[in-house]
This record gives sequence, C-alpha cells and structure tokens, in this order.
Amino acid sequence: MEKTIAAIATPHAVGGIAVIRVSGPDAIAVCDRCFQAVSGRPLSVLSGYHAAYGTVMDGRDPVDEAVALVYRAPKSYTGEDVVEISCHGGIYITQEVLRIILRSGAVPAAAGEFTKRAFLNGRLSLTQAEAVMDLIASQGQQSARAAVTAMQGALYRQISDVKDSLVAVCGHLSAWADYPEEEIPAVGQESLLQTLSAAESTLEKLLRQFDSGRLVRSGIRTVIVGKPNVGKSTLMNLLSGCQKSIVTEIAGTTRDVIEETVQIDGLILNLADTAGMRETEDPVEQAGVALSARKLEQADLVLALFDSSLPFSAEDEQLIGRLEGKKTIAVINKTDLVQRLDERLLPPYFDQIVRISAKQETGVKDLHNAITHLLKISDLDPNAPMLANERQRRAAVTARQYIAEAKDALVSGMTLDAVTISAESAVEALLELTGERVTDAVVDEVFSHFCVGK
Repeated sequence: MEKTIAAIATPHAVGGIAVIRVSGPDAIAVCDRCFQAVSGRPLSVLSGYHAAYGTVMDGRDPVDEAVALVYRAPKSYTGEDVVEISCHGGIYITQEVLRIILRSGAVPAAAGEFTKRAFLNGRLSLTQAEAVMDLIASQGQQSARAAVTAMQGALYRQISDVKDSLVAVCGHLSAWADYPEEEIPAVGQESLLQTLSAAESTLEKLLRQFDSGRLVRSGIRTVIVGKPNVGKSTLMNLLSGCQKSIVTEIAGTTRDVIEETVQIDGLILNLADTAGMRETEDPVEQAGVALSARKLEQADLVLALFDSSLPFSAEDEQLIGRLEGKKTIAVINKTDLVQRLDERLLPPYFDQIVRISAKQETGVKDLHNAITHLLKISDLDPNAPMLANERQRRAAVTARQYIAEAKDALVSGMTLDAVTISAESAVEALLELTGERVTDAVVDEVFSHFCVGK
C-alpha cells in the first residue's frame, strides 16, 4: 500500500484511446515527472476531478499528446491519489507511456490490485469487489444486471442485516449473563427463536438460488446430443446464428466437439455440438464419441435430439440411459417430415419435450421457454441479492449451520451460553462473507482472479 502502482486499464489492442491508471501516495508526483501540461501548471496544483491536456515526455523527448485526470484521496476508485493518463490507443505507444511512468517511480500493478486497494481502504466491501470482476466477465444482460446489483451493495446489505440481528441477540445475551446486578431483562425464547428463524430463512433463500444464479453469471454449459444425422449440427447453427458445424446427409460428419457462446433472452449458453453417440469401429469417430461423453458429464443442460421421421431405436434408448440425473430437454427435430417417432415413449424420461424443425427454423421460441422453465431461471430476479461464487456460498452454509445449532440448543433447553456461542460463530462466518473479517490468504485468492489494470 505504500508503493505507487501503475497499469494499462484498457484492453491491449488498437483503439482510439488507451488509459494508464496510476494509484498511490506518489501518483501525482510520478506523473508530474513525465507529463507537461500546455498550461505550464503541474498536476500537483490541480484539485480532484480536474484534467489537464499536455504531452507525455521521455526526458526531453515528446512521446504522445495526452490528457491527465487527477483524483484526490479519498474520493477515487482506490481511495488513494489517482492519475489516469489517456493517450492514443496504439499498442506500442500505450506500452511506451506505461514504461515511462514506471521509470518515473511507479511499480507495475499486480492483478486486481487497484480493486484490492479499494477494498482495503474501505471503498468497497469484498462482495462488491467480487462483483466488479463479474461485471467485466459478463456476456449477457442477465449476468450484467446481477453484477451491477451486487456492486451497488445489495448482497452486502442483506448479509449485514442478518449479521446485525445476530449481533444484537449476542450482545443482549452476554449482557444478561455477565451483569446480573444491572437487572437486564432476559431475552424471551419466542423472540429469540423468531430472530434466529428469520436469519436462517434469509440464508436458505440465498442458497436455494445459488445454482440458478451461477448459471446466469457464468453461462449454462449446454450439450446437444443424439444419434448421428439427427440434426444436432443444424440446431447448433440455428442457435448460433451462423454456420459453426458442417451439415451433410452423411451420418458421423461431426467428429469433434464444436463450441460456441450464444445468447438466448439475455442468458448465455456455452453450447457444444457433439459427435453422434453410437458404437463405431472408426478410431477418429471413437475419439469424438468419448469427448462427447465427457462433455455430457460436465453439462448443466442437455438438449437430447430425436428424429421425428424415424422410429424409436436402440440408439435412442442407449442415449436416454446416459442422461439419468441430468437436466434434459427432449427436442424432437425434423417435424417438417412425415412423423414416424412414437412420442408416447418419451414422457417417462423427460419433463420438457419440444417439437422443432431446425431446417425450417420453427419451434425455437418454444425451446427458449423450455430452457428457462427447466432451469428455474425465469423465476430468478437478477436485481435481487445473490451469492456470486463458491467462497460466498461456503460462508453462507457455515452461518446457516451455526444458526440451526443455536435454534436446536434453544429448543432442547440447553443453557443460553450454548445459544450465544453458536450465534457468535454464525456472525464470524457472515463477517468472512462480507470481508469485514477475513484472512490475507482469502483476500489474495479473491483478487488473483482479476485482470491487471482493474
């Protein structure tokens, strides 16, 4: 924290402008050594939220025209003095400006170090800081909205409300036990049970929504499976909006897994078109089938395709056997042809059955609706508080377990000391979730996943 750090804050690619961010106690002094404003005034005389137009200098040599924007502590992203230099967006010139700033006294920023400093300086909670990276990584409307909600502190506020209710209970119980001479009224069992139950209910709701929330944020790992020539590649191309997979009348055309990220109603599908699932002597096709099986194991959602123009076959039956325990939608394709498939054989195995013609591009909206219904995403409000990652989920699970222990102790007639100990342990878990009491190792792990410059 005593060092001044610098990094390129914009993508490393050609663009109109690039931004180099400098933060730390000497940020303004460092930039004054390499930036000359046309006004002749140094950056050190500027107040916060003021900019100067000038030239980045390498000694006496001009390097680029630029704008330097000054932020004064604590009213900056990191809570420190910050200067952001906007120069022309060429790759070479951006890197050269950064090198000059580093030679002027700054050190390279580590991954996520700007946001880490914002957290350490109290500008962001840990849940808000994690939401910054979620927003950067978001690829769809739903995931972006969920990240913005978390950045605005919705999860932090809800967890803080639960924590504060438990702290109040612990404080009252401790005062009642430690200072009997003060005639502090005892906490009523009914009131105490109501507080613990409300806290438990809030955490249970967050945990129930975790899996659906993960799919919204990270994308739905979706696999298209079926016997050869059932129309998997045609469906892949239809959902992708372009030709990602080769389509022919020859069974076994797809030998490898073809992957693409597509958006459906604001959701992200990480879509995989797999090789036809069948027994084969072809070693290349065998490798494709094996890879398809691995993708199937990892999938959040399976689109199992059946050919409406062919009778139900042994290959179809074998495919159904592979789908046990998976969230699967039966997609009956080629409905534009004469139907020979007995659809009555499918309902025992599938909750959702959709009829489409990938070739005629019909039934796609029904498929979209089936996906959101099956994954219960249609009921998920991206503007509501939501647990964002496994670290947060583990902390919430731990807190809920301790609250359940406190309730059990209370109902079974154990001493109030036992209730207090469990409630205090729940508070510790919630403090870890928000980052108010967390180890350096956890903080380092969180920010190691950030990009440099953020």
